[in-house]
Amino acid sequence: MEKFEKLTGIAAPMPLVNIDTDMIIPKVFLKTIKRSGLGVNLFDEMRYDRQGNEIPDFVLNQPQYREAEILVAGDNFGCGSSREHAPWALKDFGIKSVISTSFADIFYNNCFKNGILPIVLPQEAVDVLMKDAEKGSNARMIVDLENQTVSSSEGETFSFEIDSFKKHCLLEGLDDIGLSLEKAPAIDSFESKMAQERPWV
Repeated sequence: MEKFEKLTGIAAPMPLVNIDTDMIIPKVFLKTIKRSGLGVNLFDEMRYDRQGNEIPDFVLNQPQYREAEILVAGDNFGCGSSREHAPWALKDFGIKSVISTSFADIFYNNCFKNGILPIVLPQEAVDVLMKDAEKGSNARMIVDLENQTVSSSEGETFSFEIDSFKKHCLLEGLDDIGLSLEKAPAIDSFESKMAQERPWV
């Protein structure tokens, strides 16, 4: 998993509340077990009409937001089912951080496992960042995980809280497999010891 340290990028405003995981990636696209390839179907029912044509008004279809790496969203982002395909689709599109006043617990935890930083901020801060994001591609925000801050394009800075273990995993680029591999020497030592003590196993 890629390390997350400091991100400077375009932020897309999505002020809708209660964006659930089916809106993020509809269930018809859940057949795959690959983490790649889902970005094209991110927010599929909002991005495309029934003929498969892009809906020009949708934020991520607008030229200034096609390269967005940050999403500023309304309250209760990622609610609904527990599908891990939702963060897969966000990541594959290029979204590396989502800012909201609250997240569904399972979605929140799944983000960390997939290299996405979900940031919880008070409504007043989200309002400022939402307005800043509406400026388009000229407004680049800075997300600094080490210092736990988000800065608007005008330099207004907000601090956020994060669990120290989750922070460590993102900074070091460690998913569940990476965490296991960190213990590889201890695992190898245990297996060697067991092979000597219980060779019949």
